[in-house]
Amino acid sequence: MSITLVRVPVDALHDFTLQCFMAMGVSREEAEYCARGLMHSELRCLPGQGQGVRRLPVYYERISKGYIQPGAPFEIVKESPALALVNGHNGLGSVIAQKAMELAVQKARISGVGTVIVRDSTHFGSAAVPALRAVEQDCIGVALTNAGPEMAPWGAASGVVGTNPWGIAAPSDGPFPVVLDIALTTAGKGMMQWYAREGKKMPLDWALTPDGYETDDPEAAMKGALLGIGQHKGYGLSLMTDVITGVISGGGFGLDPYSNPAKQDVSHTMIAIDIAWFMPVDAFKARMGSFIHDIKAAVKRPGVDEILVPGEIDYRREQNYRATGARLDLMIFEQLEDLASKLGIPFRFEREIVSP
Repeated sequence: MSITLVRVPVDALHDFTLQCFMAMGVSREEAEYCARGLMHSELRCLPGQGQGVRRLPVYYERISKGYIQPGAPFEIVKESPALALVNGHNGLGSVIAQKAMELAVQKARISGVGTVIVRDSTHFGSAAVPALRAVEQDCIGVALTNAGPEMAPWGAASGVVGTNPWGIAAPSDGPFPVVLDIALTTAGKGMMQWYAREGKKMPLDWALTPDGYETDDPEAAMKGALLGIGQHKGYGLSLMTDVITGVISGGGFGLDPYSNPAKQDVSHTMIAIDIAWFMPVDAFKARMGSFIHDIKAAVKRPGVDEILVPGEIDYRREQNYRATGARLDLMIFEQLEDLASKLGIPFRFEREIVSP
């Protein structure tokens, strides 16, 4: 069964997202951070990845119940010229992560590399969002976070470590930066739900049943643990991500994040590398352009039309959506319409059905 999509103008969707956050009691400043994060995900991610404006009702629920604290202090617990430890006080994760990267950039201007480690934060959305904040300042950005224990350690049947996403972004001399934005599981439960709604089987290397068997049934997989990218390698990367986010920060790690809905206990690490400390920014971008050229000039495998670099598909999707309108799952469209009614704000979108 195919999933129905609705076309929505991008600028209007951004304004609606901003209005939603402010109607939830979020300040204009923090609402702009959050809207930037959700719109980035909406325009660049696949709908089944579970990011973007579909998270607005989740924010509403968590803010209404006091699980997330808008306006929470961004407390610098300890710092040096190159380092900082931050307590996010259970605030809005997208705000905390972007501010942490902004602080990392300030420190990179002094020391060449700036690192900010955060504890007591919440879900921050796509890891590319804070990473790209560094790119805006001619830095390389690295954003890491831990997450709830959905991934099984290699050989285990239950989840102990998280999807633990990475965002790594670097400027180039082309129209878009190179951006790696990945979770460390082969896929997430959002994609499994998408497959289940379409009545499709999924690849066997995505997840396990609750009793530890590989499965191509998305319904069974959603009750079990996820599998890491590259088998044992993804598990190892996830474990070490927990070490350099949760363990070192004094925050949650492993089984802790999301175990208590009132305190998500998520930890992040933000790293900014000041390109100008190493070489002129234009020289770096030219070298990136040469590297990208070599990659795209490689001999193609049979049946491959084009070799892409990380972030290129996402960039093209965003450009298409900005020109023709974003594509919302009809189910999400209706949830947003209901949310607008609860918040008392206008919902001025036509139900224009489009092809996937």
